[in-house]
This record gives sequence, structure tokens and C-alpha cells, in this order.
Amino acid sequence: MSRFSEPQDPVFRLLNTSLGFDRRLWHHDIAQSRAHARMLAAQRVIGDEDRDALLAALDAVEAELAAGTFGFAEDDEDIHMAIERRVTELGGRAGGKLHTARSRNDQVATDVAMFTRDAAGHAARAIDALAGVLIDAAEAHLDWTVPGYTHLQRAQPVYLSHHLLAYVWMLLRDRERFRFAAAQTAALPLGAGALAGVNFDTDREMVAAELGFERVAENSIDAVSNRDFVLDYLSAAATCATHLSRLGAELVLWSSEEFGFVTLPDAWTSGSSIMPQKKNPDAAELLRAKAPRVVAHLSALHGVMHGLALTYNKDMQEDKEHLFDAVDTLDLCLAAAAGMIAGARFDRERMSAAAADDLIAATDLADHLVKRGVPFRECHGIVAGLVRVAVDSGRTLGELTDDELRAAAEQLVPAEVRDLLAQQSWLESKVSAGGTALARVREQLVAARAALALHAG
Repeated sequence: MSRFSEPQDPVFRLLNTSLGFDRRLWHHDIAQSRAHARMLAAQRVIGDEDRDALLAALDAVEAELAAGTFGFAEDDEDIHMAIERRVTELGGRAGGKLHTARSRNDQVATDVAMFTRDAAGHAARAIDALAGVLIDAAEAHLDWTVPGYTHLQRAQPVYLSHHLLAYVWMLLRDRERFRFAAAQTAALPLGAGALAGVNFDTDREMVAAELGFERVAENSIDAVSNRDFVLDYLSAAATCATHLSRLGAELVLWSSEEFGFVTLPDAWTSGSSIMPQKKNPDAAELLRAKAPRVVAHLSALHGVMHGLALTYNKDMQEDKEHLFDAVDTLDLCLAAAAGMIAGARFDRERMSAAAADDLIAATDLADHLVKRGVPFRECHGIVAGLVRVAVDSGRTLGELTDDELRAAAEQLVPAEVRDLLAQQSWLESKVSAGGTALARVREQLVAARAALALHAG
């Protein structure tokens, strides 16, 4: 018998099914079903013979899914029903007992929590790998100079090592966000039933221990309606993808003929269909383009979840495609970023020449006047005037005459100014904690390696 007097409309079946994307949860569904069957037997809800029949059938289903020989039926609505159908075909009447004391609501929530926990751990490990590549690159280019930019205008020179390490600290923050997302999956939903609990004396702690959950969800209503952990993963992924987009943007700029700071490895670039000379930084460009895609998944799931009355609503089926695509996209981007940085060849002479423009020592010259007792705002105006004179006459600051320097401020001693404009002094004067002076960068490298080792894996 069925509650319904007519079959589902074919269009509704297409709208309603999730098998096309949720089949990737089969590993987690099999593990969950094993733990559930063992618990049911331990609590004497089913007999040992039924348990053994269920476990044998689940083993067979797992083997079929792993080998790609599992036969999906036309009316399999999702991976959970497909597995249960096949377990019943193989296990007979015992198969019909697998769904005792659970609902698809708590079953799906548990599978998604397990998937999210694994995905967050994988993302954290991929971040470790990329951060390690960046630290190695920073160490290999410790004292190579490069212009630092604001508004994409040359601002102050820095060491390339200092610049690369900026991304390491971004990534380490990302890793902590993924650790937080994983921690939000710690409460087991299974056992909540459809929403109110189940009519059996189940041992949820036993299932939680087998499946790696730290505790059971305290409230059955919250357990089946909670997708906060998916939002937490997507939030971490959106921020991480945004960081990767900034790295990609710089690689695109730096690898252009106009900058010429870096040559990207052939393995991570593409050619042109009509221009044989082209070497396009497509992987780096895609790091930029993928970020809004991941951010959109976060926004979309917030849209799905907002205003939903408790508890489960079919809207929540939409959590998976947003989650799965974000996971796959971020995995690709992290691997691509690591590959590009590992194979990148930086041009020391080109970067040094760009950093040698003494106009970007203007702040250092202003600070030099501060040390002579001139208020900073006055110094700013004095040096801005010198910059204007140099630019209008097509000269550098170092090419201004002694008379021009003295006329700008009596505290300016030409010999001291020319010593100051020696390139290395611009960088080595930045001795504040976190600055670009080599001593500070060396400290930072040690700190970065220690931070990377903490919670690694």
C-alpha cells in the first residue's frame, strides 16, 4: 500500500532526486549504517542474526560501489534509499530492519556532517602544503628586493621573502577557520529521528564513538535542522579562495612583460590559439575567477537556510551541491597555487631595478627629517615638494642638487640624504617587529615554520 494514489510526475522526480550529486556520500552512509546496525543489536532492538545479515549486505554493497558495479534503480531518490534498497535485496527481511530507529532526516544530517569534517581536514592539509611551498620560496629569495605597492603604485621596497610570507599568515588563519568548521561537526545527529527522537532505547554514544563524533546532539529538533557546519565550511572556503585570488592576481601582474618579475612554469600556463608567442597565466587567472564562485555558494546556502521553519524542509537538499562544488573548487585552487609557486622563477635584476626607484624612499626621507626634530606633517610637505621638483625635471631624488636639497629644509644635509637613498638602507631601516629588515624576516621565517608545524595534518 502507498499513501499516494498516482505516480510521481516525471518532471517532479527530476526536481526531487538528489542521486546525481549525493552518491558521493556513499562511504559515509555505509559507515553510518554499520554503526547503526551494531548499536541496534547491542540494544536488543534487532537480533544478532539480523545484524550479521545487515553487515554482510553492507560489505557487499560497499564492494559494488567501490568497483563501480552498483546498479542504481530508476526510482532511487537518493544514495541513502539506493543503499537501503540494495541491502534489502541482498539481506532479505533483515534489510528492512536497517532503517529502524532512524529517519532520513538524521541519516542525511549525519552523512553531511561526516563529509564536511573530512573536507575541512583535507583543506587544512592542502593549506599546510601551500604554506610550506611559500615558506621555502621565501627562504630561497630571502634578500631579493621587490617594490611594495599601495593602489598598485610603487610605495616602499620590501624583500620578496617578506612579501611571500604575507600569504603564509593568511593561509594559517584559513587553516584555523577550517579547524573551527571541523569542530562544529562534533555532535552526532543520528538518533534524533525525523525530529522528535525515536521510540527505542538506543545508544547514541556508542554510534558517536564508532563514527568519530565527540558527543551526541543535545536537541533532536536542532540535530536534523542544523546545517551551521556547512555554512562554517563555506565561510572558511570563501575567505581562503579570496586569499588565493589575491595571490593569483599578483602572479598575473608579475608575469606580464610590463612587470617581468616572475616566469611561471610551463605546466601551469597555456598558449594562444592564434598567437604563437603567448604564454598565458591561465591557472593564476582562474584563481581569481574561482573565488567569487565559492563566495556565491556561501551566499546561496544562507539564502536557502534563512527563514526556514523548524525542522527539516526539502530546501535543505540544496546544501550538498553548494558544499560539494566548493570543496572541489577549493581543492583545485590550493593545488594549483602550490604548483605555480613551487615552479616559479623570479627575476632578481628586474625586481631590484623596479625597487631602486628612489622616489619610493620618500617616506624614509621624511622620517630622516623627523629625527632632526621636524614634525612629521611638515616633513611630508617638504619631501612632497622635492618629489614634485624631481618628477617635473625628469630626475630622481638622488639627482637633485645640494642647493635644491638645502632650499627645501635646512635640516637636510646632502651627503646624509645621498647615503639614505642607497637602496639597501631603505629596507634595513624597517626594524620594527613584523617589518621587512632582514633580521625581522629571519625571525618571521622561524615563527612561520613553527606556526605551520603546530596542528599540522
